[in-house]
Amino acid sequence: MHRRRLGLVAASLLAFGIAGPAVPVHAAGGDHLVVTLTRTDGDDGTYKIRCHPARSHGYEDPQAVCDQLDDATVWGRDPFAPVPPDAACTMIYGGPQRAHVTGRWAGRPVDAEFDRTNGCEIARWDRFSRLLQG
Repeated sequence: MHRRRLGLVAASLLAFGIAGPAVPVHAAGGDHLVVTLTRTDGDDGTYKIRCHPARSHGYEDPQAVCDQLDDATVWGRDPFAPVPPDAACTMIYGGPQRAHVTGRWAGRPVDAEFDRTNGCEIARWDRFSRLLQG
């Protein structure tokens, strides 16, 4: 009886967002992204990913890509938001790679640009390293 009561309390806390990260419910087949990469090594290309369930065109391990995207997703925040213009970023150049990501994720439209022009942009790129294949 005691375990059941604890289980009900834990379920209630999660239901009201009091415990644990709040990850949005994904619509079946609704999460899909198209990534256009521009690199200097000749490995440019366009890649497509669908999650829930994971399937792709161009990714070796689509489930790992979807898992990384899920980990970056927090309710009420845009995981693809650009670096704020007033952010203090290190002046480290990470290379000429660029990526354009479009589609839908967690019920929201996505139209995001990525590059590696400073420390903040490199960190943002690295947060999506599996999606951006690098």
